[in-house]
Amino acid sequence: MISNELKATIQGAYSRFLEAKSLKPRYGQRLMIAEVAKVLGDIACDDEGRRVGEPAVVAVEAGTGTGKTVAYSLAAIPAAKAAGKRLVIATATVALQEQIVFKDLPDLMRNSGLNFSFALAKGRGRYLCLSKLDILLQEGHAQSATAQLFEEEGFRIEVDERSQKLFNSMIEKLAGNRWDGDRDSWSEALEDQDWARLTTDHSQCTGRHCPNFQQCVFYKAREGMGKVDVIVTNHDMVLADLALGGGAVLPDPRDTVYVFDEGHHLPDKAIGHFAHYSRLRSTADWLEQTAKNLTKLLAQHPLPGDLGKYIEQVPELAREVRTQQQFMFTLCEQVADFRPSEDTEGRERPRYRFEGGVVPEQLREVGIELKKGFARLNDLFTRLADLLKEGMDGEVNIGIASHQAEEWYPLFGSLVTRAQGNWELWTAFTAEDPQDSPPMARWLTLAESGAMFDIEVNASPILAAEMLRRSLWSVAHGALVTSATLTALGKFDRFRMRSGLPRDAVTCVVPSPFVHGDAGLLRVPDLKADPRDAAAHTAAIIRELPNIVEDARGALVLFSSRKQMQDVFDGLDRDWRKLVLIQGNLSKQETLNKHKARVDDGQHSVLFGLASFAEGVDLPGAYCEHVVIAKIPFAVPDDPVEAALAEWIEARGGNPFMEIAVPDASLKLIQACGRLLRTEQDRGVITLLDRRLVTQRYGKAILNALPPFRREIC
Repeated sequence: MISNELKATIQGAYSRFLEAKSLKPRYGQRLMIAEVAKVLGDIACDDEGRRVGEPAVVAVEAGTGTGKTVAYSLAAIPAAKAAGKRLVIATATVALQEQIVFKDLPDLMRNSGLNFSFALAKGRGRYLCLSKLDILLQEGHAQSATAQLFEEEGFRIEVDERSQKLFNSMIEKLAGNRWDGDRDSWSEALEDQDWARLTTDHSQCTGRHCPNFQQCVFYKAREGMGKVDVIVTNHDMVLADLALGGGAVLPDPRDTVYVFDEGHHLPDKAIGHFAHYSRLRSTADWLEQTAKNLTKLLAQHPLPGDLGKYIEQVPELAREVRTQQQFMFTLCEQVADFRPSEDTEGRERPRYRFEGGVVPEQLREVGIELKKGFARLNDLFTRLADLLKEGMDGEVNIGIASHQAEEWYPLFGSLVTRAQGNWELWTAFTAEDPQDSPPMARWLTLAESGAMFDIEVNASPILAAEMLRRSLWSVAHGALVTSATLTALGKFDRFRMRSGLPRDAVTCVVPSPFVHGDAGLLRVPDLKADPRDAAAHTAAIIRELPNIVEDARGALVLFSSRKQMQDVFDGLDRDWRKLVLIQGNLSKQETLNKHKARVDDGQHSVLFGLASFAEGVDLPGAYCEHVVIAKIPFAVPDDPVEAALAEWIEARGGNPFMEIAVPDASLKLIQACGRLLRTEQDRGVITLLDRRLVTQRYGKAILNALPPFRREIC
């Protein structure tokens, strides 16, 4: 039982918070506080304060408007502090992370009477590397002569006028304390290729040996994490920490209570974390370039001892591995019948998937040779990086001065990362899958590479359940998963299967404060066109869409395929097309800003979007008075991970359509419908242009799982 003292702390904090903000208690919020407190406030521990017994995990689905952050913070912060543990709140998006750190937690501290400290933890890649900026601003002077040998690794030295201006502006703002070196706080959007030149990763960072270590923005940010009660981070960082055994970057999982907000993303994030890929042609080019670079390096610097001995071995080995890469490219060309397919954002990605994850023996044999070759390269590069680390200390004479070791270390660190990534891919690609476990999905993708084409080799787990069960749920002191969409077809079965939630995990759905029946209308008109007949369905949407959304100031039209979205747009009357902003022409944020500006000016505006506009897009009030959904959002049938999962379920006697496709579509449809009501004042209409919702048995199950809007079925 939760102690009376903890119960009083939580209840008192909630009462003070409501009173200070002049708010009335929300039933769903109260229920969520109670459920979270019950599980996280009553964890049995041994004499050392470590959890004993079954994992303490609670999953709460809480609709938009519940006030989830306040609910879980009010329950979890006192529970974690009472147990002497730290709380890690992980989100899927930077936007929510920043909202929690800059708005929600300060608000809670001011108004609840709870006393706690908190910090934001981001990955190294979100922070500027001052040494990289120094090198770029020197434009290839003496210090970076070696770096020019490694252009492929992101050490491109030439700086054009635009970049020069950007980098100078960064130095000025850092010097004047007007910027903290965090990508997310830079006043304008930064292109990925610009930022990649300015940041570093673990393998390239010289740590305390760096001349900029005292001013390093990343390490300064990390210092703040050491003793705080609450760390706010993202799912990726938690997964990266767990992959290193836990406690490497974040606190030890056994001393941590986790909250996973936007928790429906966690299984896919975990799969992505253990997926591997490599491009054959570009990796072969990299190997050749590395061989040339290191041959040139040896010619410029006669290197004594182990340093020279190891570097001398690389060129020949790199060229051997390159020959195997080229052989693998030829084999893949012969084996693969690339079929056109779209990814979730509608990009064209021709793919060839190996059924059951089984790779032809010939490919597997060459893959094993590649695995051995990259293992040897990885070993050599790791030894070189370790030697350079010793050389930086200045205690061991490795044949070069410590400042030179410091300059070379990031370059060899980047070689370690790439060799290791390739070794991991070929290990996963050639592994024999255990008989009773889900197999790896393995596939090839045709990719553009300048004027040539390349073949990308992929290997990915199809379920992350076992990994999450072993590395997270079983180890953590306690955990909460929450989201507006954890259930599918009204049950937690889908999330349990994908996330490996423990058998005894507590699950509950708390009601949204929205009165859906008053606020929204759900319409399913008869377009007289079957969505499975793409041409007829598209023609019907073109015909009816202007009438459907004519009364809305702001409307959002969601499509499952880029082709249909483009075909509908192209088929509309030219004047009507002027009202439409179509996803992909501008960045997502620019598109949304333009849409809002039009509505603010009293104009009509219609957004056309794909999957990423069906979730996480916040358009309150007039910005979105009508959501139109073209069809039930079944997953793209040729997504290789989903296809491999379906195949595995079928092989075990299951029905992949009913077990995967229908629950997934139900979840996506609920997310899409969630775009309509963002505040309790919002009103509007949802129109679903897919009659299968009423004609098919599975359609009725999907329809009945949607929020309880008023219905109008024609």
